[in-house]
Amino acid sequence: MKMLNAAILILVLFYPSLSTKWPTHTVCKENNLEIYYKSCDPVQDFALSIDGCSNILTKTFNIRAAMVLRHNIKELSMNINLIINGKSILTYSQKLCEPNGRRFIFCGKKKGEHIYYEGPVTLGIHEIPQGEYTVSVMLYNEDHLTVACADFTIKNK
Repeated sequence: MKMLNAAILILVLFYPSLSTKWPTHTVCKENNLEIYYKSCDPVQDFALSIDGCSNILTKTFNIRAAMVLRHNIKELSMNINLIINGKSILTYSQKLCEPNGRRFIFCGKKKGEHIYYEGPVTLGIHEIPQGEYTVSVMLYNEDHLTVACADFTIKNK
């Protein structure tokens, strides 16, 4: 009986680490435009919402984003990769936080702190061509540790 209990306990403890797939979240679904995201960080998911799909194509729209930090952010870099039909079409990188600059409210935050942002964002996109796209976004700190990672699916019919 003790062996059976021990085996069940071990199975329960290791099961979450075997199933590290996060659910796909719907950001918006209006008319012909749909946007979904899924965390590609096997250890952490995060929350993101916007005020409607049609607002993305305007100059500025509002978002809400939240997560708990697993790593300090002294420096933060972002890599964005546009993938169409499994092929990387465009890659973009930018440094978001530097030691001497506090460009965003999350720069300088420590492990375990909550990040919550609610406010305007401007993407500068005026049109999304018809099709299905995958946009992979990775944020990593000065030690090259993943702070956040997501794969966005954009469908414009």
